[in-house]
Amino acid sequence: MTRVVITGMGWITPLGHGLDAVWHRLLAGEAAIGPVTRFDASTFVTNFAAEVRGFDLADFLPDTHGRHSVAGISSKFALAAASSAWRQAGLDRFRVNQRRVGIYLGAGEGSLDFPNFAAANIAGYRRGQETGEARGDGEAWVRAAMARMAATREIEQEPNLAISHLAYEFGCRGPAFNCMTACAAGAQSVGEAFEMIRRGDADVMLAGGTHSMIHPLGMTGFIRLTAMSQRRDSAATAARPFDQTRDGFVMGEGSGILVIESLDHARSRGATPLAEIAGYGSTADAYRITDIQPDGKGAQAAMVAALKQAGIDPREPAADGRPGIHYISAHGTGTKENDKIESVAVKSVFGPLAGRIPFSSVKSMLGHLIQAAGAVELITCVKAIQTGVVPPTINLRTPDPECDLDYVPNAPRDLNAVGGVRVCMSNSFGFGGQNDTVVVRRFDESP
Repeated sequence: MTRVVITGMGWITPLGHGLDAVWHRLLAGEAAIGPVTRFDASTFVTNFAAEVRGFDLADFLPDTHGRHSVAGISSKFALAAASSAWRQAGLDRFRVNQRRVGIYLGAGEGSLDFPNFAAANIAGYRRGQETGEARGDGEAWVRAAMARMAATREIEQEPNLAISHLAYEFGCRGPAFNCMTACAAGAQSVGEAFEMIRRGDADVMLAGGTHSMIHPLGMTGFIRLTAMSQRRDSAATAARPFDQTRDGFVMGEGSGILVIESLDHARSRGATPLAEIAGYGSTADAYRITDIQPDGKGAQAAMVAALKQAGIDPREPAADGRPGIHYISAHGTGTKENDKIESVAVKSVFGPLAGRIPFSSVKSMLGHLIQAAGAVELITCVKAIQTGVVPPTINLRTPDPECDLDYVPNAPRDLNAVGGVRVCMSNSFGFGGQNDTVVVRRFDESP
């Protein structure tokens, strides 16, 4: 059986860009949430988010041909995260078979050129009103759009453009896929890339997610869905997964990219595995566009599938008496519905062992990175395996009787005294009823 390992990781997050630096800030319980600066959100019910600050693509790679100068912000996040992962994996010093190197991303749509798009719409609408007709004037719209909008910016809105930039930069000429399964996309991209390597379709895959919805349309959409927190008076503590006072998620942005490859390929080039991907499960609720199945059956099925592939019985303790999973990275958005149903699903899968598994949400600090969330949260699982410490869920001050698991409230937990962290599970659940779970374990030379 083909074993698949992680050999490189990179992330661009609202808490920073370096693997160790961001990890230390997560363990310190720092929050990256503050007022929106990307545009004027002063009249928005939710006027705060977790923005990536101090980011410059040139700090990560030289764009000697100017190929990426027109890239949208999501593509630039992905390029930076991928360059960090590529270097950590040692692929910058190894000649790969480019036809055996693929990409699987969960890349969201690029940011709309909103000011110019809105101005063109207004120009067309006003022209229509001047003629006394309650309709737009297409010719006026086109004139304004041609004068204000740029073809390159419009093309960069396409979600496949991030793959194009990565393929160009790293010479990836193997399989190339992008999924847009909302908040589950980052995890799904890693899981599907894992399966492609197991099938023998590629030796190496760049996998992960990238996204920014911190723009007027992105924020407005979630506000209208009443899915985001409205704590304008306490934005820094607005993300409160599993807390009884939670009132919605906080928008974040960024990218998480991993280099995954077959163990044989990693060994052939002397690479050091950071962790091993042991299992993947993917299901659909087939319920509603925005709501999770109330009994959590879809989430349960994804977890069970990933655990089965990893060879873990969720209701049987391991030989050391601990549960087979040592840490669960929760989807944990901070909405009333998600947190309660995810807790129900975890209890249904793990039974009496559920309360013994540390189970936290880094969205309390990073915000919700949407399509990048699952990949970034999987990286936190690898860091937990490497350090033996699991990150907290901050702002958890008022326990919710319907959320009664061990959410590692407000402070990190060092598990080295009880054997560290050997196996982690990362959950990602998306709008539309997508459920994806990835299980990673500490790499061991023996199967």
